[in-house]
Amino acid sequence: MASETGNSNAPDSWDQDVKDETCSTDANELSKPLSALNVNAPAFVPGKNVFAREFVPKLSPSDADESPEAPIESSMPITEQDTEIMESVETDEDKGGGKDQETADEEKDQETADDDAWAKGEDEDVDVDDELDLEEMEGLEEEDVILHPELQAVAIPKKKDASKGPPKVKKEHVNVVFIGHVDAGKSTIGGHIMYLTGQVDKRTLEKYEREAKEKNRETWYLSWALDTNLEEREKGKTVEVGRAFFETTNKHFTILDAPGHKSFVPNMIGGASQADVAVLVISARRGEFETGFERGGQTREHAMLVKTSGVKHLIVVINKMDDPTVEWAEDRYIECRDKLIPYLKKCGFNPKTDLFFLPVSGLNGAFLKDVPDEKICPWYRGPSLIDYLDSLPPISRAQDQPVRVPIVDRYKDMGSILLGKVESGVVSRNQTLFLMPNRMPVKVMTLWSDDEETDSANPGENVKIKVSGIEEEDVSPGFVLCPVDNVCHTGKVFDAQIVILEHKSIICAGYSAVMHIHSCAEEVTIKALICIIDKKTGEKTKLKPKFIKQDQIGIARLEVNGGVICMETFKEFPQMGRFTLRDEGRTVAIGKVLKVIE
Repeated sequence: MASETGNSNAPDSWDQDVKDETCSTDANELSKPLSALNVNAPAFVPGKNVFAREFVPKLSPSDADESPEAPIESSMPITEQDTEIMESVETDEDKGGGKDQETADEEKDQETADDDAWAKGEDEDVDVDDELDLEEMEGLEEEDVILHPELQAVAIPKKKDASKGPPKVKKEHVNVVFIGHVDAGKSTIGGHIMYLTGQVDKRTLEKYEREAKEKNRETWYLSWALDTNLEEREKGKTVEVGRAFFETTNKHFTILDAPGHKSFVPNMIGGASQADVAVLVISARRGEFETGFERGGQTREHAMLVKTSGVKHLIVVINKMDDPTVEWAEDRYIECRDKLIPYLKKCGFNPKTDLFFLPVSGLNGAFLKDVPDEKICPWYRGPSLIDYLDSLPPISRAQDQPVRVPIVDRYKDMGSILLGKVESGVVSRNQTLFLMPNRMPVKVMTLWSDDEETDSANPGENVKIKVSGIEEEDVSPGFVLCPVDNVCHTGKVFDAQIVILEHKSIICAGYSAVMHIHSCAEEVTIKALICIIDKKTGEKTKLKPKFIKQDQIGIARLEVNGGVICMETFKEFPQMGRFTLRDEGRTVAIGKVLKVIE
């Protein structure tokens, strides 16, 4: 290694002795800078001023006056270098680097006085009550911050609370169920109505159309707005009751898209039990109408089931009028209508007051919302389906009666969620109800009406209710929410009037079938036949019959095999007093509860 003078201090060999003069010279040079270091200096901390005075918190101004600041004693020795630095800092402050001590004390006293005045509400320009309204503080969100009045001029404005706007007027709720034979076009009409009313945007519909084309199902894309299940989209058949909603000028409609396949009729009954109005979709295509209206088709069965469920108004929509086999032919429309009227009349619908017929095209939307050009269909000029639904007279609701909410379904999502239709009474938040037949008290925590959170729900509304006090596993479809002081009737044995619609052989005591009553489905057995009622005169036979057969009306005593269920007599509460008996995939009989025995 070469030194500054250019001489190399490295020995020629490691055995060479080092000169004493060289060693002493190097030792002296190394020792000089080390002697100048302050070995007692404090450890270096980034950002810390080692010359700053120690901070002593003051409790009050009086304490500060009584206890003058004591000089800071340091345990570390101060070197000459440190003293020079401190003197230079003090010189800079004297030249104007800091404020006058008296001025600083005055400003500090003024700030203390302002803070005291703010705390006591004595400031003339600031009213504490105005700034901190208790009602506003209750509604503060996490993002809202309460600032000193001096800072409020530059504060970030609060979010506008939508709930403080004008109260939203509740429109009349009407539940519409779409029924009919499989492939008649129920889901397509429902999906197109949602698009026309703005519930499904064009971009979503185009996405459905692309996906449908990839699966070679170009005409199915509209139905995918309601058929959200993968199985339903693959097969093109509705399995579960689809739900959607749309609004018109006067009403709020809930669409219940019922399955048309005969295997899913029990699901269809569940949808029909919640409906106020039914839309019977008929396919005008050659061959399809005849298939659906035959004895094995679902057109007949669905029409009978909705009448049994309490639907009083039926709209018959003759779909696929744009089909190449029809091409808006009036003759085909009249042919379908004339074949349907006698059967619908037999079901109990009055052709003059309860029925309405109209031609539509679910695929291109003709007569769904707008009336097409006269060149397309000159023989029918309206009204359209949505216009007719909007013009329906108001439906009478049992608002003053006790609360009755038959449970259709339930699931778990941060608590127990119950789904159902409010049949009577008004359900409100924080209300305590009984869940029958188990007599379990539950509290309504949150309430949704068609996916919109609300404080109360009126009769006719389809609701989701989040309740506390019960687990989801303890609730079954067919349970009913009732007020604590006025619960519904429960029973296992009851007398009922039944009408045998279709059965190959005779029915005797001991016959079993599945009973669908409101949202409940349970197996029942006929314990005894009490009498037969004459259709024409209405007279009852005095002798107990041994059997009952097709097209006869009788009174029978039935027993529920599965235990106690919720029911009411038809006279007191029709929605929970009418039922359907099904066996081997067919609707065997319809009936109404006359008396609950036990």
